[in-house]
Amino acid sequence: MNSLALLGYGKMGKLLDELAPSAGFEVVARFDSKSAPISSQSLAGAQVAIDFSTAGAVPANVERLAELGVAMVVGTTGWSSERDRVRVAVERARGALVFGANFSVGVLAFYDVVEEAARRFASEEEYEAWAYEAHHRHKRDAPSGTLIELLRTMERAGYARPIDVACNRAGSIPGTHRIGFDSDADTITLEHVARSRVGFARGALRAARWILDRRPKLGGVFEFRDVWKETL
Repeated sequence: MNSLALLGYGKMGKLLDELAPSAGFEVVARFDSKSAPISSQSLAGAQVAIDFSTAGAVPANVERLAELGVAMVVGTTGWSSERDRVRVAVERARGALVFGANFSVGVLAFYDVVEEAARRFASEEEYEAWAYEAHHRHKRDAPSGTLIELLRTMERAGYARPIDVACNRAGSIPGTHRIGFDSDADTITLEHVARSRVGFARGALRAARWILDRRPKLGGVFEFRDVWKETL
């Protein structure tokens, strides 16, 4: 089995701990806010680390893990303003990292569906677009990283008109993302609804396997889309 460290031991961390053996990983280190600092000793030989901690902790975590030669998967969102710092740290250490706004394979397919819809409606000026997402009350970033990526996907597809955006935070909602196109004649709605965190955890473990297989050949910083497209 490959050895795995978990950074952040909330609901996602505990779920990853539960699913890791079935994905060929042994969890050898677990870090939360009360743990000892990340070091070669506290990592206990981990080959790869999965980070679902907090946005503020990600840059320092990446810098330390890169120094120690540990491959990384970052599922935490809300740190995009520090992306250059993270990339520099990984490339300086010749490390390897996978990050993503969302580690659900279903969401990656949803990106493609939304991209095609945006391309088709880009020149249909009577259709206005809107975007909506809802998450549990503990999620801090709003709009979510996934919704931001959906908006970027639409823009890259050529949809240049304004897109109205709304967000909700309540209860225990795992995640809902909805994109709509509306005209006087009709409405088209595209929706992805997560039923649990299992899809995110399986995707993160898939990324961890991928980065370990790839690292001896080529390090660098990759998005989860790269993993998905290469392992289809």
